[in-house]
Amino acid sequence: MNVSHEINLLVEEIQRLGSKNDKDQTSVKFGVLFRDDRCANIFEALVGTLKAAKKKKIIDFQGELLLQGVHDDVDVILLKE
Repeated sequence: MNVSHEINLLVEEIQRLGSKNDKDQTSVKFGVLFRDDRCANIFEALVGTLKAAKKKKIIDFQGELLLQGVHDDVDVILLKE
């Protein structure tokens, strides 16, 4: 799978699992994404896909890298719908 395709799938999953924040952006907690069965089946390397999407300014989250458990409450915000 190529990176662009995985990022498009990630956008769809954030839209499916997330909700609008006060800035009318779709947002989802990292833990929700990580524990979702559908996401687990789609993404071999969810953290790598998140990092690539952040680099392309499609999503944003606090920090450089998200780790399960430690960063479960970090918001992953969709910048481009």
